[in-house]
Amino acid sequence: MKTILSYSLSVLYYLCFGILLFSFQIIQWFCLNMFGYYAHKKSVDILNYLILLSLSIIKTRIFFEAESNLPPPGKNVIFIANHQSTYDIPPLIWKLRNYHMKFVSKKELGRGIPSISYNLRNGGSILIDREKPKEAINSIKNFGKFLSKKNFSVLIFPEGTRSKNGKVKKFHRSGLKTLIKNIPGAIIVPISIKNSWKFSSQNYFPMPLGVKIIIRFHNSLSNNMKNFESLIDKVEATIHKQVMS
Repeated sequence: MKTILSYSLSVLYYLCFGILLFSFQIIQWFCLNMFGYYAHKKSVDILNYLILLSLSIIKTRIFFEAESNLPPPGKNVIFIANHQSTYDIPPLIWKLRNYHMKFVSKKELGRGIPSISYNLRNGGSILIDREKPKEAINSIKNFGKFLSKKNFSVLIFPEGTRSKNGKVKKFHRSGLKTLIKNIPGAIIVPISIKNSWKFSSQNYFPMPLGVKIIIRFHNSLSNNMKNFESLIDKVEATIHKQVMS
């Protein structure tokens, strides 16, 4: 009975999810071309809020925890998180919507996914070619300077790929280090994400019912440390300890 329910609700969820993605592809285009950046951003915020609502179809629950108050919006913040599934992103976009948060993403995500690809190409994020590391580092360097100038924030997943079993992978440091160096006034906020990997336990179909995602914002860190390796060590250890606890 539970299996039948899981398949049925998964079909309903994906129907809603697909309608949202295709509808907001058009809405994003209209908002950006008719009204500009802020209208486009608002449409992306609403899309992700509606995705969160649609997850209630499969009884997903999302909980936010914070060890201290987040930095005030209007400042450069580098949010650094572990990555377990596609569903790490909508709750963070909605929760952090006042931070004008951008992404460091692989170039493959810039095409073929309604709404998501459009936002990555047109919303101020950066798409990098992981097969060309020198070119990618230079792009991240310029991206950091752009973010610093605009007082935008950024979310980066330094593991590089999603963890399919919930375990935190070793951080790829070169891109992260370059980003931190080129946003000298930024505040660093580690984020640990637990349990969203369970969505992929059956290759995303059927979707598991009742997943409890826990997103924890850890204490902010200053990036004025001269030893960037020590800073990244601390971020990685903080996230690893929380996720694996």
